[in-house]
Amino acid sequence: MTIAPAPIVIGFVNNMQDGALRTAERQFGDLVAVASRERPVEIRYYAVPDVPRSAAGRAQVRRRYEDIDALWQARVDGLIVTGAEPVAPALEDEPYWPGLAKLVDWAEGNTISTIWSCLAAHAAVLRIDGIDRRPYGDKMSGVFDCVKTIDHPATDGMPARWRVPHSRSNDIPKDALVAKGYDILAETDEGGADIFAKPGKSRFLFIQGHPEYDTGALRREYRRDVTRYLAGEREDYPEMPRSYFDEPSAASFAAFRRRAEDHRAIDLLGDFPAGNPVEGTTPSWRAPAVRLYENWLSLLAQRKTAAPARLRSSTGR
Repeated sequence: MTIAPAPIVIGFVNNMQDGALRTAERQFGDLVAVASRERPVEIRYYAVPDVPRSAAGRAQVRRRYEDIDALWQARVDGLIVTGAEPVAPALEDEPYWPGLAKLVDWAEGNTISTIWSCLAAHAAVLRIDGIDRRPYGDKMSGVFDCVKTIDHPATDGMPARWRVPHSRSNDIPKDALVAKGYDILAETDEGGADIFAKPGKSRFLFIQGHPEYDTGALRREYRRDVTRYLAGEREDYPEMPRSYFDEPSAASFAAFRRRAEDHRAIDLLGDFPAGNPVEGTTPSWRAPAVRLYENWLSLLAQRKTAAPARLRSSTGR
C-alpha cells in the first residue's frame, strides 16, 4: 500500500490593504497551485492584527484568517509574507512593525524557508541586519527587464533574462546587501536587486518585484493612485507604469492625465481608460515565476523530513 506524502504546510501572512486582501490570496495561491504540480500543499492564512483596516476589512480577516499569535504554536514548513502599502517614512514607525519584527525572528528558527515579498523583504533585512530602505524620487512602477546574476538553487532552470513587474517607492541598496553577505540572484536593468537570499537557519528568499502579479495588477494600482489624486488625497498625479501599456493605451492615459490636471474632479474617473497591457492575457513573467516557486517547494519537500526535529529543538516543544 502506497502512503501519500504529507503535505507541505505553508503559512501565508497577508499584510495587504483591505481592497487587495483577496487579490493577494488569489495571486499567490494560484502560483503555488501551479508550481506544486502533483505535490500536496496546505496553505494556512494568518494576519498581523496591527495592520490598519476598516471595519469591513477586519471582518473579512476574522472570517478567513487566524491571528498571528496562532502561528507561534503552529508547525509550518514555509512562510510567504506579503508586503503592505507604506504609511510611515520609517518602517519602525509603521503600526504593524512590532508584529512583523517578531515574525522575522520566529521564522528564522521555525521554518525551512520563508519568502519575503516587497515591503516584507524591506522589513526583514532591516530586522536582521539593520539595512534600511532608500526612498525613490518617483515610484518604481512598471514591467522591467531582469537578469539572473549567479547560479543558485532558487533560480535553477529560470531563463537568463525575463520581465517582471515592480511597484514600490523604496529600494534596498545592492551594495549594502552584498556587504552583509546576501547573494544577489537577479537584478533589474535599473540596477536594483530583484531577488536575493541569505543563508541561515531558515533559507530566506527576498523578492522586491511581484512575480505573482496577474496581467491587470499594475493597471488596478494605477487606477487606485489616480483616484487618490482626483479625490485630493495626493498632490501629484501618478506616473504611468513603465513598459506596461501598449502605445494606443499609453496615449489615452496621457490624454486623461491632461484633462485631470486641468480640471481635477472625482467624477472624471468614469472616463478612466480601459488600457491594454502589452503582455496580453498570460504575462511573460508567469513561466519564470512558476519555476521560482517550483524550486522553493522542492526545497521545502527535500528538507521536510528533517524539519520536525529541528523545529522541536528551536521551539522547545
